[in-house]
Amino acid sequence: MSDPFFHPVSGFDLPRFAGVPTFMRLPHVNLDHPRLPEVDIGLIGVPWDSGTTNRPGPRHGPRQLRDASTMIRAQNGATGVRPFEAVNCADLGDVPPNPADIHDSMERITAFYDQVSSLGIRPLTAGGDHLTSLPILRSLARNKPLGMIHFDSHTDLFNSYFGGTKYTHGTPFRRAVEEGLLDPKRVVQIGIRGTAYDMEDRDFATAVGIRIIPIEEYFERGPRDVMQEARDIVGYDPTYVSYDIDFVDPSVAPGTGTPEVGGPGGFDALLVARLLAGIDIVGADLVEVSPPFDSSGGTAFLGVSIMFEMLCCMVTRARTHNQ
Repeated sequence: MSDPFFHPVSGFDLPRFAGVPTFMRLPHVNLDHPRLPEVDIGLIGVPWDSGTTNRPGPRHGPRQLRDASTMIRAQNGATGVRPFEAVNCADLGDVPPNPADIHDSMERITAFYDQVSSLGIRPLTAGGDHLTSLPILRSLARNKPLGMIHFDSHTDLFNSYFGGTKYTHGTPFRRAVEEGLLDPKRVVQIGIRGTAYDMEDRDFATAVGIRIIPIEEYFERGPRDVMQEARDIVGYDPTYVSYDIDFVDPSVAPGTGTPEVGGPGGFDALLVARLLAGIDIVGADLVEVSPPFDSSGGTAFLGVSIMFEMLCCMVTRARTHNQ
């Protein structure tokens, strides 16, 4: 059992619309907190969208996701997992970005995650645009390339934008492969769809051995069969999970910068995350929630519900301080 200090505030003790919001109503444990070394899984916000090339707004995602997450309760209704009793979880706050300098921001993100990972804490991140994943991987994969399961409507494997810009939300995983942070033969991308400029990104994937499962194949086979293949690809070695909210159809999750029609609905969005169970997830992120494009907050609530599913899968491998 985890320490009660790390349990979320119950809605029976304080109404969910009251109090200062933290991720899932967990305690706020910043990097200077004396109990930081006791944390097993840290929820982190990265309010940054300097890699965005279309509609901005994901810099506001972590704040809306925190607010929506007050509706998350203690038990997974489908699996019965009670993550907050299994391991010590806490909200570690936000990485402070530099919105005027993309490289300085990436250095800040990597340094923040270096502190977290040095203590054996597994991070669950709320972005931020998808470039956020690259500086996180620079920390988590510092010693050995990771596998990755990637849910998205885009591959994010392009080489450059606008005649040579190498760092955008469309390039992070090209850079991660080039920098040796990802083992491409242990990478699978699920849900890819939409119109395209060309096939450069898919040609790169083929050349290095990344498995792409387009949305047409996803629907033909179904989520359980697809996720079984994903588990087979990453195997039992350390794996990162990156979940772009635009994997989901924009009729369900309109609050994102680069929507693509023809995606899965809300149930499948949760199910694929639930089917990550058994994978050695050393870190995960949920990115590209853009509050200005969904004033209802529905996209954010789906986002934190996905984060909760990923958290429930992460607890089986996270170390516990009470064992």
